Amino acid sequence: MEPWGAASLFLLLCATCLFFFSSCRKKASGHERLPPGPQPLPWLGNLLQLDTRNFPESVERLSQRYGPVFSLSLGSQRAVVLYGHEVTTEALLARGDDFGARGTTPILDKTADGTGIGFSNGETWKKLRQFAVTTLHNLEKGPRSLEKLIQEEAGFLVERLRDTRGRPFDPTRFLSQTTTNILCSVAFGSRFDYEDEDFQRFVHLLEENAHLQSCTMTKLYNIFPAILDYFPGSHKKIFKNTNELKHFISRSAKMHQETLQPNNPRDFIDAFLIKMEQEKQNSWSVFDLQSLVRSTLDLFVAGAESTSLILKYALLVLMKYPEVEEKILQEIDHVIGRTQSPCMADLNKMPYTDAVVHEIHRSMALVPLNVPHAVTKDTFFRGYLIPKGTTIFPALKPSLYDSREFPNPQQFDPAHFLDEKGSLRKSEFFIPFSTGKRACVGKRLASMAIFVSLTSILQHFTLKPLVSPEDLDLSPAAGFLTTAPKPYQLSVASR
Repeated sequence: MEPWGAASLFLLLCATCLFFFSSCRKKASGHERLPPGPQPLPWLGNLLQLDTRNFPESVERLSQRYGPVFSLSLGSQRAVVLYGHEVTTEALLARGDDFGARGTTPILDKTADGTGIGFSNGETWKKLRQFAVTTLHNLEKGPRSLEKLIQEEAGFLVERLRDTRGRPFDPTRFLSQTTTNILCSVAFGSRFDYEDEDFQRFVHLLEENAHLQSCTMTKLYNIFPAILDYFPGSHKKIFKNTNELKHFISRSAKMHQETLQPNNPRDFIDAFLIKMEQEKQNSWSVFDLQSLVRSTLDLFVAGAESTSLILKYALLVLMKYPEVEEKILQEIDHVIGRTQSPCMADLNKMPYTDAVVHEIHRSMALVPLNVPHAVTKDTFFRGYLIPKGTTIFPALKPSLYDSREFPNPQQFDPAHFLDEKGSLRKSEFFIPFSTGKRACVGKRLASMAIFVSLTSILQHFTLKPLVSPEDLDLSPAAGFLTTAPKPYQLSVASR
């Protein structure tokens, strides 16, 4: 346990005793019609009944007992879990307005401060999200398109892998720097040299914050924020790191202001500054420097780590199943060749590769429980009354692992996404980026980065595991809300 973890937990338990009687006096009015769930303890809720080291697995076990709609108490915060394809899609698609708010996550709420693309609500969220969707679309079609930026970065990745000269390496840092640099081109208009100290620090802060999300004190903070604001621990480090990341982006925004050309936006920050200027007479505008910084940071928080984890898992899968890698290589050689940079137009002619990428997303289930949502009003759902503001976990893994749609879902099998003619088979159950009003803004960008980066690697190298393929472990390590491949090393040989 991290420093102060044991002492803090002891103090929390002591506080439980002190608050026991006052907690018991709270009336349960409004809870009678909530979905069923495990009996919570006063103040602690269901904390002791959950494995916070693998929260998604705990929730899956509870769904087997309580059904597809059930309640949980995370400290004093009531949450409702939707665990099944039908209930999740009903909530997010058919009832999207009712389930369209962002749920409470204290560690993220404090750092977002009510703004940004990912963790705001109401009109602020609607306007910032629409701006982000429009801006990314415009950048995709611009003179230096997103695809060209990704192709350029994939070329740098290939050269770095070539420099390993057959030596074993952990791909984590290479992939993380690649995906972060792609987003730097999107946000700042230029990439960084991999040896640049500011860039290395920026990547380190993003990686460290992602790791700290799974630490004991961070998990406890998300349940007892009012108490743990007074204790040291990983949550305080996240706050410190986030402030440094915001300062980095703020400096870049100020440099952009000095060279801004209103009719020629170069990147996301330029587009935001232009929008700020257009709305400067509107005292209620959500477009200000604070929302610029947070919205830009949200691009990195949502996209950099997640995309690199998918790529890391993809390399592991292809080493585990060399016959899958060989079929992809055949498509690459036939459609792209060895010298041309991969582009998204190629993917339409590569159904097997497309199916493999789909299966990688499905099998990994990066965010098994989804990012928390919330109901925007008192909501009747499946015979239950869910009070306004209740946090909702509309789980994604049940859709991705539904045996009705994907036979033997525990088995990695690209045939899950191929029809009898060998063409890509689309599925409404395939929702790794979520669905509905809160679906991932950067889905298209992430898909381009994954396809172009992965095929660029395979164009030039054969993957070499350090152990036999049978000994490679695909089972991901679970965090609080996300999963990640377990650490491994590999080497690459030029084709």
